[in-house]
Amino acid sequence: MRLTILGGGGFRVPLVYGALLADRAEGRVTEVVLHDLDGGRLSAVTRVLTEQAAGAPDAPVVHATTDLDEALRGADFVFSAIRVGGLEGRADDERVAFAEGVLGQETVGAGGIAYGLRTVPVAVEIARRVARLAPDAWLINFTNPAGLVTEAMSRHLGDRVIGICDSPVGLGRRIARVLGADPGRAWIDYAGLNHLGWVRGLRVAGCDELPRLLADLELLGSFEEGRLFGAEWLRSLGAIPNEYLHYYYFNREAVQAHQGSGKTRGAFLRDQQARFYEELRDPQAAALPAWNRTRAEREATYMAENREAAGAGEREDDDLSGGYEKVALALMRAIARDERTTLILNVRNRGTLSVLDDDAVVEVPCLVDANGAHPVSVDPLPGHATGLVCAVKAVEREVLAAAGSGSRATAVKAFALHPLVDSVNVARRLVDGYLAVHPGLAYLR
Repeated sequence: MRLTILGGGGFRVPLVYGALLADRAEGRVTEVVLHDLDGGRLSAVTRVLTEQAAGAPDAPVVHATTDLDEALRGADFVFSAIRVGGLEGRADDERVAFAEGVLGQETVGAGGIAYGLRTVPVAVEIARRVARLAPDAWLINFTNPAGLVTEAMSRHLGDRVIGICDSPVGLGRRIARVLGADPGRAWIDYAGLNHLGWVRGLRVAGCDELPRLLADLELLGSFEEGRLFGAEWLRSLGAIPNEYLHYYYFNREAVQAHQGSGKTRGAFLRDQQARFYEELRDPQAAALPAWNRTRAEREATYMAENREAAGAGEREDDDLSGGYEKVALALMRAIARDERTTLILNVRNRGTLSVLDDDAVVEVPCLVDANGAHPVSVDPLPGHATGLVCAVKAVEREVLAAAGSGSRATAVKAFALHPLVDSVNVARRLVDGYLAVHPGLAYLR
């Protein structure tokens, strides 16, 4: 099988290749094509993959190209992991938002909207190219904001585009671990949008074990979300939120923590990765050790400001291993080999959440087989969750409308309607600020 990775010079690509190296089953990926606009980054990542593959029998052959059409032709699967505007763009998203006193995170709030407005036109063009050049390929979307971008691409690829995120998997794994259950044998009742979902139950052998967790203060305080949100709030919700909901439930504290951090997450990653790619310009540098060092620092500092604001402490070692590449490989295996499995994915709603229309992309458990991902019927969300989901989906739709029409007024509407933007005037200034720093938004008029 041939796998094409768009954004193939990205820092996390070795995670995917490492998972492929561990896959020894028949019908596995034998060829990986890396595509990126930056030839230097492609070269650096290709060196890391070469060192990863050293001594591995039958390692997937790696090709690198800056030609998108060449990368797509003949692909069986396409992973989209692009970052429009690079990490400099992410740092600018944060800076403009924090100057207005609102959140600049890359998938939540003003920063997520700005990133979406930059990314959707590019993602739509990619979807059109895939439909033309690789019509039988499955596109697995990693690109953030994952739900929004997947929905934009689904308008051209239908159900052949599936969005993935490792946050729900990690959350379910942590809950199962503290309950003494095997995550592989637990059914995680999770529903919402990408980075806006809740675990409402965790069933083992048909029995819901979540009430036992919510009733035990010691257990609630023993894992990351319990420390991040606090036991009292989790008991009030009767559910365990995705970690990104900390930005909603503790928005003021999160904004203050980020503003006082001295360097935003985007700026940190921009500088950190610049050092990594600069180091690998030296042909004598050991690529894989450099990547491992950089990755360990990256993972350990994930959501550090939120944990500091909540007094949640350091991340546990078990949560530093990532996971999105494992979700991607499990999804690809299930489709390519008809190895039926259940995964939490971003797919078209198809009536799963009754408050949203069929074409809205939601994040829910899915049964996956050779015909793709099929969302599983879930219980309705409680009122407080329904309100947030509907509000944020309405914002996503305005982002899609602005990207399609080029309407500045519609872009202002998207910002103004977001629950974490508190003024229409702030929304207008945000649009002005982003237009000033992002050439890729010049289409708004």
